Amino acid sequence: MSDLFSNVYNPDVLSCLANLSNDEVFTPPEVVNKMLDMLPQELFSNPDTTFLDPACKSGVFLREIAVRLIKGLEKQMPDLQERLDHIFHKQLFGIAITELTSLLSRRSVYCSKYPNGDLSVSKFDNAQGNVRFKRINHTWKDGKCVFCGASEDGYARGDELESHAYEFIHTYKAEELFNMKFDVIIGNPPYQLDTGGGNMQAKPIYHKFIEQAKKLKPRYLSMIIPSRWFSGGMGLENFRNDMLTSTTIKKIVDFPKSSDCFSGVDIAGGVCYFLIDKDYDGDCEVVTKTKDSETVAVRRLDEYEFFIRDNTALKIVRKIQKFSSNGLDSVVSPISPFGIPTTYVPVDDGIPCYFTQKIGVKNVKKSYINDSLKIIDKYKFIVPKAPIAGQTDFSKPVGFFYDGNVRIAAPGEVCSMSWLVLNSFNSENEAKSFKSYMLTKVVRFLLLQTVVSQNISKKNYCFIPNLEKYDRNYTDQYLCDLWGITDAEWQYIDSRIHNYGDE
Repeated sequence: MSDLFSNVYNPDVLSCLANLSNDEVFTPPEVVNKMLDMLPQELFSNPDTTFLDPACKSGVFLREIAVRLIKGLEKQMPDLQERLDHIFHKQLFGIAITELTSLLSRRSVYCSKYPNGDLSVSKFDNAQGNVRFKRINHTWKDGKCVFCGASEDGYARGDELESHAYEFIHTYKAEELFNMKFDVIIGNPPYQLDTGGGNMQAKPIYHKFIEQAKKLKPRYLSMIIPSRWFSGGMGLENFRNDMLTSTTIKKIVDFPKSSDCFSGVDIAGGVCYFLIDKDYDGDCEVVTKTKDSETVAVRRLDEYEFFIRDNTALKIVRKIQKFSSNGLDSVVSPISPFGIPTTYVPVDDGIPCYFTQKIGVKNVKKSYINDSLKIIDKYKFIVPKAPIAGQTDFSKPVGFFYDGNVRIAAPGEVCSMSWLVLNSFNSENEAKSFKSYMLTKVVRFLLLQTVVSQNISKKNYCFIPNLEKYDRNYTDQYLCDLWGITDAEWQYIDSRIHNYGDE
């Protein structure tokens, strides 16, 4: 019989669940244990340490903590049942995100959906134990939830449907949920809510769990979240600034390719997990992980406006920054450089306008154009606002610009908000020189260090030096010589950027 069981495939059910969802991602046990490894291990031999998972899905965080506590408290509490009762009643607490995940979490933690039943490994006098779920309604104001920003049109539902009003963040007094203080808050919160405009307008929500957790002042806080916060975005600016200026973040482990962490899951910009230690004050250990490699650097998170994820890239950016104090972002136009939306209906006679790459050049009324930048009469180098539409896996080589998707708009020509004007010139030769500069791999590599989504704006060009003059055909060899880029650094740059036309 032992031979039979040793040869039967018997996977961890939580590992299987971790591959099911791309919306509210389940965490693989091996990732949970990597996160737990960041904590001081003496926590698991202290009978007074308390843990909270504020976003239980499978219960895997509480289960893996329980495994460590059961072993860590063995000498202090030799009796197994006494030890289990102490751990489950006094140390482990969770808040489930749905009624279904509350049942799954209790089954994982207590070996029973109902911990007041005979099958529970530790008996409670109620059906929830310390893994609670309470259906919460959103609080509407002007069509949005005041806590999470959910759309009333989409989430004002009957009791038969989940409200997705997560209890932990839909209260002003999270400390009253369990009426106790926690040493460790750890978990994998929901990532986003649809705001009513489809996937492209999904509203980030994970940062609200972190902000709420901080209010409880735990000794340690660790969560796994999308890495898009590195560059801000929809509702994330304040959160991003708080994180990057913090000196209590002891470690960040970053996966540029989300599937290297969550098998089979594609999350734009990748994912990361971190450890905040409220008593720590110093630089952060940043670990960049891919399937085949790992780099480590201890550094300040706010060294630049953008958080440079890759440690090898950071060295290159630092080197080039010494040669220029003026970034290209100082001359790149804002979104909609001429005030023309892509929905504008072209006219038969007017000013030539580049709409989209697919539509090409159509005419707009001169009276509709806003030339506040005073560049309409210049040669303008324009690029798509979303030059890598469709690409979310930045562990693969990226292209950005090539001959087929950039334009030199002549004097008198304009563009819609689908394009950005990167620079403008008095002569066509200057514009062509600038084009050669922007198509080098070195320049596109510098752009890559600020990009975590398909859309690119003015601020993303901050690491690219704005040269004093554009009077030559620029090549990568010229820039490598100019900026002292080594052969090894060039090989790395070359591996990260497409050749022209490969896009």
